[in-house]
Amino acid sequence: MGAKIIDGKQVAASIRQRLKEEVAELAKKGVTPGLATVLVGEDPASQVYVRMKEKACGEIGIISKGIRPPADIPQEELIAQLEELNRDPAIHGILVQLPLPKHLNTAEVLKHVSPEKDVDGFHPLNLGKLLSAKYWDELPKFVPCTPAGVIKLIDSTGVEIEGKQAVVVGRSIIVGKPVAMLLLARQATVTMCHSRTKDLGAVTREADILVVAAGVPRLIKGEMIKPGAVVIDVGVNRLEEGLVGDVDFDQAKEVAGYLTPVPGGVGPMTITMLLANTVRAAREAAGL
Repeated sequence: MGAKIIDGKQVAASIRQRLKEEVAELAKKGVTPGLATVLVGEDPASQVYVRMKEKACGEIGIISKGIRPPADIPQEELIAQLEELNRDPAIHGILVQLPLPKHLNTAEVLKHVSPEKDVDGFHPLNLGKLLSAKYWDELPKFVPCTPAGVIKLIDSTGVEIEGKQAVVVGRSIIVGKPVAMLLLARQATVTMCHSRTKDLGAVTREADILVVAAGVPRLIKGEMIKPGAVVIDVGVNRLEEGLVGDVDFDQAKEVAGYLTPVPGGVGPMTITMLLANTVRAAREAAGL
């Protein structure tokens, strides 16, 4: 029997409908969530991502403010613009689209986004709270959006995370490390793998829950998956035949119990969790 395909679009749509209703309730209290999207330069891929985020904001009633500094902006000027957004009461969330131009220090720039408006979850204070959280209720207000979306997708299957063996392939600060911390906070036993892991398949075959974010097309083959496992494929790789994930979908669907497709799996959840963080930031700022 083949894997049940986890429909990320459907899960995202359900969450967005709930957020739209929440935004409408906030409007009755005189609160309209506001998100500032800061896009430095004219990177085509980043422009597409930001347009998608701004469109999603409009669909649920969040006000989106686009900030478009030139690619050669000095770091001090960019930080000054972020500080201005920190002081703006109409802006509840600030998103700095990555990657930044090479002359800018990304870590230093992100430090100047207020932790209370850090809807991407990458401020050192929020990352530190994520690392120190032992239980789910100890997590920071904002966690990185893609990892948060991964947890929602796992929950959508009805599979209990607590007590499960979870394996995360990839150790980036954007996906791998945060998703491992979230799984730990949900009481899974977590193993992290990376490019230096010896006999990767031997490790991944132990996983009840397998999250793959390695950036290597079709890295995970069918024989590397435990029968019945929940497999979340975060990878997006553009090949001649189109977009493919880090999991060999055709092989994995014959083995896994649940499986996300690429596209249409994790992707829709990332923006959805950004919206959720922005709505939460507005609610918190209003003391509601």
